[in-house]
Amino acid sequence: MAEMRKREEADAPRPDYRPGAKKLRQQEERKKRAGGFRVGPQNLPDGTYRRKTQEIKRNLIEKAQIKKEYAKLKRTGKVPEKREELPIPASLRTDEERERKRAKAMNVGDSGSDEGDGEDMPESKSYEVAPSAAPHPDRQSLIDNQTAPSADEENQAMQNHEQAPRKDRRERKPKAQPFKREHEAALKRKAEAEERRKAREEAERQRQKKVDEREKFRKAMAKARTGGVNGQRKLGKESTVLLERVKRMVGS
Repeated sequence: MAEMRKREEADAPRPDYRPGAKKLRQQEERKKRAGGFRVGPQNLPDGTYRRKTQEIKRNLIEKAQIKKEYAKLKRTGKVPEKREELPIPASLRTDEERERKRAKAMNVGDSGSDEGDGEDMPESKSYEVAPSAAPHPDRQSLIDNQTAPSADEENQAMQNHEQAPRKDRRERKPKAQPFKREHEAALKRKAEAEERRKAREEAERQRQKKVDEREKFRKAMAKARTGGVNGQRKLGKESTVLLERVKRMVGS
């Protein structure tokens, strides 16, 4: 039992009475808390997911700062209680003023008819400003001066518009091929193989042609060298065959 008590006393933290120990301990605790909140795991490599988590963290910090500033302004009374309304367009404001004048004129007319001794009050219509449907004088002068194009001019303009290429039309970019370089190399190898095959076939054809010519010459010479009835050589046939051979040799 005594040994257990001694072990517990040895394991228990001892108070530090050195000068500045409390301040150092507070600084260490502050450093531990200075990490802030975390979004996602901390061991992500540099890439898309790490940038995404950093962007989410920045957005959360900005929203928290905005809420904090809004609460501060609300405490100081700088935030109006009434929501700001959108500005009214000039056309709607004119209509509202016209309606207000009309209502005021009607009220004045009713009060005058009740209190007056039969005096005629101006009609409420005098307060109304009837909108004019006529165009502005400058616009009317432009319309009058402008001449309407003829049918031939319209057709010519339509044809020019159809024939002229559209400048604002965006050119379509060529579709990207995933293996363009490999495809071009394969086409090049295929073309080279086709050329070699054609050259080989041409050489084979020329060789076969020469073989046929030699065989034909051999048969013609063998036939010409056969003796006649009396065993004489046929010089006329031999000369013809030899002449053809000389012509072929000279021509080549």
